[in-house]
Amino acid sequence: MSNKTTKKKSTSSTKKKTTTNSKKKTNKKVIQEVTEENKLSRSLNLLYVYAMATGALFTFLCYWDGIFMSYTGPATFIAFAAMTLLILPTAFVYSELSTMLPSAGSSLVYNTVGQNKHVGFWSTWLVMCAWIAVPACGVKGLLDWIQFQFNLNISNGTLMLIGILMLVVWFLLSLYKNVIAGKVQTIMLFMGMAGVALCTIMFFCSKTWSFTNFTDFFASSNSKLWGGSFTPLLGWLIGCAFMITPYFGFETVPAMVEEGDFPIKDQKKAILGCIVTNGIINTVFYFALAGVMPWATLTNGGDCHPFIVFEALKASFGSGISWFILVMGFLGVVMPIATSVLSFWYSVARMIYAMGRQNFLPKVFSKTNRFQQPILPNIVILAVSICFLLIKQATAFFDLMAFACTLCYVITSVSAIILEKKHPEWERPYKCSKLLKYLSLIIMAVMAIFCTIGIGTETWAGFLGYMSIGLVLWLYMVFAKWKKEKVVMTTPDGVKEY
Repeated sequence: MSNKTTKKKSTSSTKKKTTTNSKKKTNKKVIQEVTEENKLSRSLNLLYVYAMATGALFTFLCYWDGIFMSYTGPATFIAFAAMTLLILPTAFVYSELSTMLPSAGSSLVYNTVGQNKHVGFWSTWLVMCAWIAVPACGVKGLLDWIQFQFNLNISNGTLMLIGILMLVVWFLLSLYKNVIAGKVQTIMLFMGMAGVALCTIMFFCSKTWSFTNFTDFFASSNSKLWGGSFTPLLGWLIGCAFMITPYFGFETVPAMVEEGDFPIKDQKKAILGCIVTNGIINTVFYFALAGVMPWATLTNGGDCHPFIVFEALKASFGSGISWFILVMGFLGVVMPIATSVLSFWYSVARMIYAMGRQNFLPKVFSKTNRFQQPILPNIVILAVSICFLLIKQATAFFDLMAFACTLCYVITSVSAIILEKKHPEWERPYKCSKLLKYLSLIIMAVMAIFCTIGIGTETWAGFLGYMSIGLVLWLYMVFAKWKKEKVVMTTPDGVKEY
């Protein structure tokens, strides 16, 4: 009897193991089939990827100028120079992770493999909070510029309709061949750079430019927070932490890793190149702008109103410069916004695509069209962006983006440190030093703390609302989808379940 019982148990155990192994193989096979059938097109050269990433950082240069200068005063150029250096350790971390784990999911993959699927989900949800807000912010910027430039008073209904039409244009472009988007992006980026360079030269040549305009060097509207209890320097440091907003976007390079037709090790050139390019342009430009007028006059005491660049041009050169203000509006507002929106639209679409492919969302999100562009992710971005057009406060968006990104960078830095300890044997086409990983973690954690101090009530409300949606989705995954199917990731050791 005992032998028969043992045989039955053994047979039953073998069947269970066979069934379990079969399910694992089936799950991995499904992911591999989805990847092969709906893979992205490798048609972006290094210049196009660099242009897409630099365009993402080249954010609303002459639209958020009032926020930049209000937050960090005449020393805004110092804030840009400092942030260029402070963001580099995190950029090196992403350079290593994106070449070791080359996937469109970027932080989704890095933090799932480095820690677990729950951390992977929440880090991705955080960074998407910043990314997905950009198209709506960009459209708002364009609509504000049209009214400012042509002195129009367009009704809210008409503005909403124009904004939707703008979003549809980006939507259609994102569904077409990515090489076309790359070419368009490159042209827009260099046109914008040319305009900013010309404007910078004009400011330096202005008769009103003087070092005497740099008084109240560390002035900041953030000094008024919490009943004005902050010293000017502390207020400036809080504002400086928020200046990570015009720097997030370098991670759009890893988001396009499956579409590059260049050697994987060259990816760091696009990541580091877009940061350095953006840092140099903004540092020089805002040094030139700060010297034209006293800070209180230029920013109206730090009220964050937009288009102060154009006001400075008119004050320096008179009304006869109106023609150039129009040209500069096109080059300094329209071009940077268009490049930034396209870059982030592409990145969000690929992140949602990766979530569908890796079993963080239904597989339908990983379906691509005949141009090998994600279909449903682009539809989702269009729908969310139309809803976001209802939000009016620009600073709430600005602060939310900074806070969400710093938290994601903290999590990703931790994953990089863990992966170095767990898998030192994995091939790394680019190797980031341990020191830079710890520096990235410390710097981003400090910035997150400063952002937490400076965030207002409206921003907290938006953040908690967004995270609540993520919580509902995460609970569905935990108690429904992930019980049936595991998350599958491709690693240097092959396909693994998490």
